[in-house]
Amino acid sequence: MRILILQSSPRAKGNTAWMAEEYKNAAEAAGHDVTIVNVAKKRINGCLACEYCHTKGNGACIQKDDMQEIYPLLSEADVLVLASPIYYFSLNSQIQAPIHRFYAVMKPSHIKKSALLLSSHSPNVYDAAICEYKLIAGFCGYEDTGIVTACMEEQKTEETKQKIHELINKL
Repeated sequence: MRILILQSSPRAKGNTAWMAEEYKNAAEAAGHDVTIVNVAKKRINGCLACEYCHTKGNGACIQKDDMQEIYPLLSEADVLVLASPIYYFSLNSQIQAPIHRFYAVMKPSHIKKSALLLSSHSPNVYDAAICEYKLIAGFCGYEDTGIVTACMEEQKTEETKQKIHELINKL
């Protein structure tokens, strides 16, 4: 399977990046093709609500920013993994922009499965992000293969690594 991980932490060696790398390593060991895109390092603007994509654009966004690199990856992926740190109880803005820009294609249709990786400083701050993820996955018709959360004391541990590896078994 082709797996696309949208990793949104601005910290290259941070906890979210570690979770995404662990997922990638486990998936590649199982024979999957994995691409990680650090969307925090990309220039991706928010949706303009101009409707160009649904009129003259025929599914293409009028904006020519780094999202143009992600659209082809979305069209080829079988699995979409969202990896985000929690900022004020929600997915961070670095991943929100690409998610909102999915609007141009409505539902990346080749994708059949999804997963969510979340890190935070505090426990019990995941509900809003999980709710948003489940709404997106449900709207798009993706099979949810699982969610792994890691607060401060759970980050970069063998237990969290094992939970991430267990997600691969659901592919």
